Amino acid sequence: TTFGATQMTFTKEQDHMGVISITPKNEVDQSCTIVIIHGLGDSAEGFEDVAEHIASKIPYAKFILPTAPMRKVTMNMGMFMPSWYDIVGLDKRSNEFCEGIEESQEKILNILKAEHERGIPYKRMVLAGFSQGGALSLYTGMQLPAEVAAESRLAGIVVMSGYLPHASGFNITPGLEDTPIFHCHGTVDPMVRLPAAKDSQEHVKEKGATNYQLKTYSGLAHSVSPEEISDVITFLLTHLPPSDECKVKVKDPSEMSIKELKAAITKAGLGKNAVGLMEKSEFVELLTKHRVGKL
Repeated sequence: TTFGATQMTFTKEQDHMGVISITPKNEVDQSCTIVIIHGLGDSAEGFEDVAEHIASKIPYAKFILPTAPMRKVTMNMGMFMPSWYDIVGLDKRSNEFCEGIEESQEKILNILKAEHERGIPYKRMVLAGFSQGGALSLYTGMQLPAEVAAESRLAGIVVMSGYLPHASGFNITPGLEDTPIFHCHGTVDPMVRLPAAKDSQEHVKEKGATNYQLKTYSGLAHSVSPEEISDVITFLLTHLPPSDECKVKVKDPSEMSIKELKAAITKAGLGKNAVGLMEKSEFVELLTKHRVGKL
């Protein structure tokens, strides 16, 4: 299924590590962050259209889509592919061997930390993911470091066709028990079978989670559907409603260099407005007007 935004209300960038960022065109409008983590063998591009579709419904959100490192995957005969951790097999015992999961957990935590430093509180962040990415979202989001949990829990966690990895090493950080978890799963998923999803919910609840919803989709295999994404959007809007309390910290245009001003103007899609401008003061005025909605 192809998803797409109805109109471009955002700007998109990809860095040298394959991380895609989808940001409100006027960056001062950002009041929350949603990280979407892809599954085994995929990349950030795999969920780009889904992120753009959701962005059209939640125009005040920034979306960050990281790409997994290349590693050998035991289950796939040792082939190299993008993977957040090694997968030995799909049975419960094999699921205990997740070499590399701590490094990936750290990578996701660093993304959250960087957004926090930009002024977004943890309570305005969501971790979402598909399959192995959903597993990593659950594993990371319920085990945030104690110093983060002392501030707040995440706004929520979305698990699509995922599961709890390395269950024997999973313990909920005190204070995060009521984190809203929305787990979507197809009834005919041949890869991560429905009993594995139910086992995950049961185990996480046994560990103390009080808000774990598992919703099944009849006839859906190891994939996402429009109905499911619609439900995810409803979940996100419930837990990340519009807010004027927390807006991202951005540098004042008057404090920017010409190079920074030009980059910000290009990112905001204001290139045409900047044609013919020469003086720094003119670039400052253009960007300032854009930020206060006067363009």
